[in-house]
Amino acid sequence: MNTTPQNKSDRSKVSRVYESLASLGILASALFQPSLAAAAEQRPPNIVFILADDLGYGDLGCFGQKRIRTPNLDRMASEGMRLTHHYSGNAVCAPSRCVLMTGMHPGHAFVRDNRQLRKESEGQYPIPEGTVTLPRLLKERGYSTGGFGKWGLGGPDTSGEPLKQGFDRWFGYNCQAVAHNFFPTYLWDNDKKRPLSNQAFSAHGKLPEGSDPNKPESYRQYQGPEYSADLIAEEACAFVKAHKDAPFFLYWPTTVPHLALQVPEDSLREYAGQWSDEPYVGDHGYLPHHQPKAAYAAMITRMDRDVGRLMDVVRELGLDEQTVFVFSSDNGPLNGTHQGLGGTDALFFNSSGGLRDGKGSLWEGGFRVPAIVRWKGHVQAGTQSERITGFEDWIPTFIELSGNVASRGAELPQFDGISMAPTLLGRFQPERPFLYREFSGYLGYQVVRVGDWKGVRVNLSKKKGVPAADQALELYNLRADPTEAKNVAHEHGDIVNAMRQIMREQHAPSKEFPFPALDAGL
Repeated sequence: MNTTPQNKSDRSKVSRVYESLASLGILASALFQPSLAAAAEQRPPNIVFILADDLGYGDLGCFGQKRIRTPNLDRMASEGMRLTHHYSGNAVCAPSRCVLMTGMHPGHAFVRDNRQLRKESEGQYPIPEGTVTLPRLLKERGYSTGGFGKWGLGGPDTSGEPLKQGFDRWFGYNCQAVAHNFFPTYLWDNDKKRPLSNQAFSAHGKLPEGSDPNKPESYRQYQGPEYSADLIAEEACAFVKAHKDAPFFLYWPTTVPHLALQVPEDSLREYAGQWSDEPYVGDHGYLPHHQPKAAYAAMITRMDRDVGRLMDVVRELGLDEQTVFVFSSDNGPLNGTHQGLGGTDALFFNSSGGLRDGKGSLWEGGFRVPAIVRWKGHVQAGTQSERITGFEDWIPTFIELSGNVASRGAELPQFDGISMAPTLLGRFQPERPFLYREFSGYLGYQVVRVGDWKGVRVNLSKKKGVPAADQALELYNLRADPTEAKNVAHEHGDIVNAMRQIMREQHAPSKEFPFPALDAGL
């Protein structure tokens, strides 16, 4: 592993940049001010982290969705706090989850793009043995740890598989590619395969020639008796019941609403016939579906139903005031270059919430995601925060909420994240110095956000070997221009120069995931 977090001298050097940004009036506070420690409870709070898959900023009712019903998540928001400027770890699945699990931003994190380990085997490129992960840290602090859904950070029998990275219990998919099918022939139950009664079929392919695209029975070959999302939800609820008497961490990375479009008929009926909904025959990836818009909406509403059931279990066990709920998404929706993939219609649903582009990009629609935090009696109901936050912040946040680390004799590693516990608990918190992202996939992006300002370099993957210093930096004021339509870099050379310096100092080269344009620019 060739990536390392900043040392103290790096931070001292970088802090001078932030002082200059503050002098320019775009930062209100200095770097790395300590936050107030959360008051230790007699019992640390349970933590439930629900992660949707490719859900857009605008796909929930509480974030402006008008067509898809999400009553339970809307209730979670009304009883908690919405984070309206929250950023996923990256623009696609695996690197985003790596940021969440390790607390390191993409310039330091190990996994930086989606990559299958070997074509002939299951699973993605694994995080190394001994990686400091969120479940491992919480397990060291007395939590029972369970994961239910999609992993994507290391296949079976590799250093990255969940039981080797701090989870006591795992149920669901290991591999992102297998997770494209909601009716698989097996799921992973810890380190063993649990066979399911579904027939084998690929999650990719067109409607067979001669099939009538207007008849629902033409599509029944793409269903089975056991819907994976239902089974995963059942196991998540069972985990809570089994660990009700001691602190638990429940990580629920659901596969909804990632393609393929598949949902049981009882949920599809809730939306069938509501809109003009032409059959999708599979000519743009993934499986065909006779009512693709209804299927997308039904998948999200069914997920919302399962979230409500889990909330009910926690309430019935008397754990509401002892349980922190978090809901978010791993990246943006299938908008922009992905529009129409697999039969989806992100424009129809306004899945990006008016933000630019979607999955695979570091424009706002690609990685600004919905986020909700509910902790009854601690997080004020019906509130929202515009604080800039990201996936790297969850480790320090949960460690702080779980109690005073020093009193437990533990010393935390250096993370890129900043605890947002003071914000969640209604206390003052200094403004975030910066948020950094990079992504070598697709067009190749590098991004810094400081206050209302966002600096973007794009098309970096098309200019391999050209130093990043030679790439144009676009600058947007997101408060005045939330859709990133007006590049004002030529008007603010001082801000552009400060952001360039942050970009240079936040990228550490990776042997496993090289980014030639940035590596050459150091």
